[in-house]
Amino acid sequence: MKRKIVVLGGGISGYGSAILAKKKGFDVFLTDMGKIAPKFRERLDEWRVEYEEGQHTEERILDANEVVKSPGIPDTAPIVRKIRERGIPVISEIEFAGRYKGVAKTICITGSNGKTTTTSLIYKIMRDAGRKVSLGGNIGESFAYSVATEKNFWYVLELSSFQLDGMTKFRADVGVLMNITPDHLDRYDYKFENYAASKMRITQNQSSADAFIYSADDDMTRQMLDKMDSSLRARQLPFAINTAIASGDGDAVLEGYTFTASVGKQSVTIDTRKMQIHGMHNIYNAMAAALATLAAGVEPRVIKRSIYDFSPVEHRLEPAGERNGIRWINDSKATNVDSVWYALESMQQPTVWIAGGTDKGNDYTPLKEFARRKVKALICMGLDNAKLKRDFDGIIPVIEDCSSLDEAMRAAERHASEGDAVLLSPACASFDLFRNYEERGRLFKEWVKENILDK
Repeated sequence: MKRKIVVLGGGISGYGSAILAKKKGFDVFLTDMGKIAPKFRERLDEWRVEYEEGQHTEERILDANEVVKSPGIPDTAPIVRKIRERGIPVISEIEFAGRYKGVAKTICITGSNGKTTTTSLIYKIMRDAGRKVSLGGNIGESFAYSVATEKNFWYVLELSSFQLDGMTKFRADVGVLMNITPDHLDRYDYKFENYAASKMRITQNQSSADAFIYSADDDMTRQMLDKMDSSLRARQLPFAINTAIASGDGDAVLEGYTFTASVGKQSVTIDTRKMQIHGMHNIYNAMAAALATLAAGVEPRVIKRSIYDFSPVEHRLEPAGERNGIRWINDSKATNVDSVWYALESMQQPTVWIAGGTDKGNDYTPLKEFARRKVKALICMGLDNAKLKRDFDGIIPVIEDCSSLDEAMRAAERHASEGDAVLLSPACASFDLFRNYEERGRLFKEWVKENILDK
């Protein structure tokens, strides 16, 4: 009798897992309480995967031998609780796909901030080096779908804490941890240490043949490493701007405007002034990417050329246009306080800051000094802006309350003058007004084009 796999969720993670399960000969059933996007339905139909949407048929779900759960579904969901009560194993797409990747290797990137840019940069370097490589996890194609339909030697995977939570035997050949700052605490009983422990799962199952790359400047990462003591077996490759480090396996350190990344006998030196991505956060991202690709065996000259060629990632401090001496900047991907900290840190001109959305238990204290020095007006865009207004009252001279994108953009336009920047950097999730941060960023750019650039 065929083993029964149930896939919870019909998004990019779910449809890929279902197709891989089908290819491997399982009895597969995909179920989603919402609507499945037409492009995913088409692929499920093409592969003759049985699925349902708008409901969960419990009888079928609880008859599974194993459940592959999409990362957006919390463990507290009633159906997940019932599955666990039955003793049915619940895993992530990453764990499931990892079983079938064969001899291919993985570079896995996680962290509260910087992981998308770092992942994209690593993927570019690997591709420029001629490696047969796929981009997946939180961005790119579904890891499971790539495993089902392609033959790659490398997988570059951006992993969220939710994806890491569903992994038990999966191992990263190269693991990258950018930083650990408070985020998604609503999914971790509002305990920072629980979230941090989830991030550290990037190191699980690693051997002495593997590499672990991390920020030596990040306090929580250092604390977690101290707790792990001798249990971490991978080669440790730290990167730092503010901390003196010396690692026998390799490291990356900034001195002046240049950093040198070294792994074993190979090293690459980067002049950060020649990079197209700016700000201290992007120096961290480039150092991590250099170490990861050196560890993967890429030649230093390729790494240098690719880092200099790399352009900003969409929705992360992305220029949206400039007119009348006012720069418009789309940082919609900044969904937590630490991301906004890096954004405000990089601002070199008076800033009209658009923020707000679904608050995730934010503590805005780290932003207040930058806000005092750099922000001339705060435009609150969300259905409930009370906390933002309260926390920045008396710090930012002008605070305006808006409940729609158009209202917020017109307010920002009124308060901005020549020499200013308008920065969308929300510090919050997008779900009160938008489907996701991508839609928020796209609509921001469309508004700028239609109402500012094309006037």
